[in-house]
Amino acid sequence: MSLRTTLDFLLYDWLDISRLQQRARFSDHNRETFDAVMDTCERIAREKYAPFNRLVDTEEPRFDGEKVILPQATHDAQKAYAESGMLSAAQDYDIGGMQLPYTVEAAANTFFAMASVSMGSGLLTVGNANLLMAHGTETQKSVFALNEFSGKWSGTMCLSEPQAGSSLSDVMTRATPDGQAFESDPLGPRYRLKGNKMWISAGEHELTENIVHLVLAKIPDADGKLIPGVKGISLFIVPKKLVNLQGELTGVRNDVALAGLNHKCGWRGTTNTLLNFGEGKYPVQTDNANSDGSGAIGYLVGEPGRGLGYMFHMMNEARIGVGLAVTMLGMAGYEASLAYAKNRPQGRPVSGGSQKVVKDAAQGQVRIIEHADIKRMLLAQKSYCEGALALELYCAKLVDEQHTGTPESVNEARLLLEVLTPIAKSWPSEWCLEANSLAIQIHGGYGYTRDFPVEQYWRDNRLNMIHEGTHGIQAMDLLGRKVLMEEGAGLKLLAGRILATCDKAMCSSQWASESKALKEALNKVITATQQAWSTGQPQEALANAVPYLQAFGHLVLAWTWLDVVASTPENQTTAHVGRQAAAKFFFQYELPKIDAWLLVVSSRDMTCANLPEEAF
Repeated sequence: MSLRTTLDFLLYDWLDISRLQQRARFSDHNRETFDAVMDTCERIAREKYAPFNRLVDTEEPRFDGEKVILPQATHDAQKAYAESGMLSAAQDYDIGGMQLPYTVEAAANTFFAMASVSMGSGLLTVGNANLLMAHGTETQKSVFALNEFSGKWSGTMCLSEPQAGSSLSDVMTRATPDGQAFESDPLGPRYRLKGNKMWISAGEHELTENIVHLVLAKIPDADGKLIPGVKGISLFIVPKKLVNLQGELTGVRNDVALAGLNHKCGWRGTTNTLLNFGEGKYPVQTDNANSDGSGAIGYLVGEPGRGLGYMFHMMNEARIGVGLAVTMLGMAGYEASLAYAKNRPQGRPVSGGSQKVVKDAAQGQVRIIEHADIKRMLLAQKSYCEGALALELYCAKLVDEQHTGTPESVNEARLLLEVLTPIAKSWPSEWCLEANSLAIQIHGGYGYTRDFPVEQYWRDNRLNMIHEGTHGIQAMDLLGRKVLMEEGAGLKLLAGRILATCDKAMCSSQWASESKALKEALNKVITATQQAWSTGQPQEALANAVPYLQAFGHLVLAWTWLDVVASTPENQTTAHVGRQAAAKFFFQYELPKIDAWLLVVSSRDMTCANLPEEAF
């Protein structure tokens, strides 16, 4: 079954996105226009991305002393993607957008992630521009965001620092007003930034004529000291090259310098950089006599001290995008290992009786897909990847609901996204990575070589448990904030959705046992949540936040699978038989794992937290 067939089923038969056409924003669209977008993206991915996936893995980005060199194929792919209009797909018509539902945009982008995730498809650029559309001034929108939507410029997000990593409260990059006239710049209050940023994806390249960096930095107080914690963090637009009010390059390079390229396990087609801001390599003199000319020029976005909140507008969106990319890497490995299993002859049929296994060497070999354990590994991959894809598209539809629904549905979508976003990012990054590992296993020794693509899929996917928030960060966000916020409103709403699916599934005797199992799992998660916080001590509640995240994720995926099979006609096409088997597998093999995870959560086990470092 092709990716397109799976997407069509999830979009039209399960999510019923055709109903979105009834809303004013999407009224010009119909299935024909949606399919045209999907066709275009599928073709570009097939022609410009997939043939060069191995090339960009072996020809890593390199710095020649002046610029970063990338393969020509990457330039061609970026150009084709920009020309497709997908960078501005969800934007208003009057700025060149298509007013496309985010659900369709997300589905269309899966083709690129599956074809060559490390070549990129504009995720950060779109998120960067969307943030500016939400929080920037009209001038910042027209100068920076619109040039990003057109593909003329690209964008980054600069959060982490070498000494801080994920601890954003410890960032040391500072921004000081550019002389006494700093507020007079029409592009926004002008500051000078000095500091270092690490792990910046697409931080330096020649794919676009300019790069718009969104940088977190702190504004010193009257005594020149940085405000501790996240409250002192502000957000700045720091372009690689300075521009005028018409969005044209001035010919002046901003003081943003490449300090090094990070050489990665995977995602080798995308530059990952250490950037120095204001180190003096490209000193910028302005007409401001009160400025000493040192530091990179940056323009304040919104209000001082609210930078982290603005950046999370971009990060939450990025987490769904990461979840989709992770899922498609898993799907790519699944399809590769399925094809291999159908064609690789090895072993002979098992026969015999009375607890005696007999293999007849005179018989011909069988294809490995005929072995039960190979089927187990294939079905595990299918349950992980197709289940994750359904969840990501469900979350994408919640984004559309949040933007265009009724006031009640908007609030419900907001609450559900708060609870589901940590799962949408973290669950696929663990279990679709496991799918890639199983794909290697099915290939045997060949899977560990570069003769087959599955080892690259695993390497590319391993990053995703780290970036856009590690497992630990997502877990603490979920158990420490999301399930508690607004007196548990999000968790209660999700529980209601799960119970509604169970009631729907009970109408069919085929899914009665799964419905019962899902209700029991829901009760276990709710009870564990209460027991984790029963003492009111965060250090006890959060000591096993990751096992909680894993159990919660499995609950959500079991719900997703049950809703998929209970919401669609029980016809006996091979595709539906496959979906039913994947759902059965998940309930039989995966859902029971939550008991072990929740045991340590409920008991607030401190084995790990209390172990002194000397004992390691």
